[in-house]
Amino acid sequence: MEVTSIVNGIIIDHVPAGTSLKVLEYLKIDPSKTKLALIMNTTSKRFGSKDIIKIEDDKDIDLDVLGFVARQATVDVVRGGRIVEKKQPHLPEHVVGVIKCVNPRCVTTSEHDIKQMFHLVHSDRLEYRCDYCDEEAKL
Repeated sequence: MEVTSIVNGIIIDHVPAGTSLKVLEYLKIDPSKTKLALIMNTTSKRFGSKDIIKIEDDKDIDLDVLGFVARQATVDVVRGGRIVEKKQPHLPEHVVGVIKCVNPRCVTTSEHDIKQMFHLVHSDRLEYRCDYCDEEAKL
């Protein structure tokens, strides 16, 4: 299978195998309205298998969200057919508007104008808790 290179855009590499659609959902990228290529379950020397997402044109990627959903991923910025920058997302200490609190008594459940905010409690377990009610996030 051959996937051509992109001229201007980004490549999200080292995405955990089988999770690229979930990554696009978290990044709020609509595959039906975006020129992209998904390479799923391809061979990876480092991880065994991986997904790759290639997005043509300029897209603003939230590295905090990417770090939350696929922290081992890398982002290559492509201009003129060449990689001009490499970015590495990190597990964010705080996420806003990415996950929703499941506690029915949380203020964010009844007050829809309040942003959903969570803070990292345990990085090893990827545990986040709601800033308002301290409920553990269900990922």
